[in-house]
Amino acid sequence: MIKKKIPMRQCTGCKEMKTKKELIRVIKTPEEEIVIDFTGKKNGRGAYLCNSFDCLKKARKTKAIERSLKTTIPDEIYDQLEKELTAVEQN
Repeated sequence: MIKKKIPMRQCTGCKEMKTKKELIRVIKTPEEEIVIDFTGKKNGRGAYLCNSFDCLKKARKTKAIERSLKTTIPDEIYDQLEKELTAVEQN
């Protein structure tokens, strides 16, 4: 029986390793755009976040996502992430 390798990624907020499916991916596309990638398949450099406000707050405060993507993150992206996390927590 072949055991499939589960891709693990580190949350930029809490620094915990989790499976890729548990995390939200923020990418910088080759066109230098910052996008939230829900599929996890888009082209570009990615940074990962847990589905929690605490991790988002920590990552924002320490500029962890900005360091990962080597660029500044517009406030709209953080706002969009907050909305997404609110939707996730309500379900």
